[in-house]
Amino acid sequence: MTVHVGQLIERTLHEQGRSVTWFAVQLCCTRPNVYKIFAKESIDTYLLWRISLILDYDFFLELSQAMGGPVSK
Repeated sequence: MTVHVGQLIERTLHEQGRSVTWFAVQLCCTRPNVYKIFAKESIDTYLLWRISLILDYDFFLELSQAMGGPVSK
């Protein structure tokens, strides 16, 4: 199963009720760059780690589970 990481990040951001502007400030980038991240199917692991910290969400675990990896708790 292929996971579109950008869409996952965007969904998580909106589920948390946070704005793109807030996210851009936290990530130290511009709003257009945030929209570029949302459009990416895959992203650099360091960037994903930073986003995971900002949103307090384990994207690595979700991606691992979606790809049939082991489930850890």
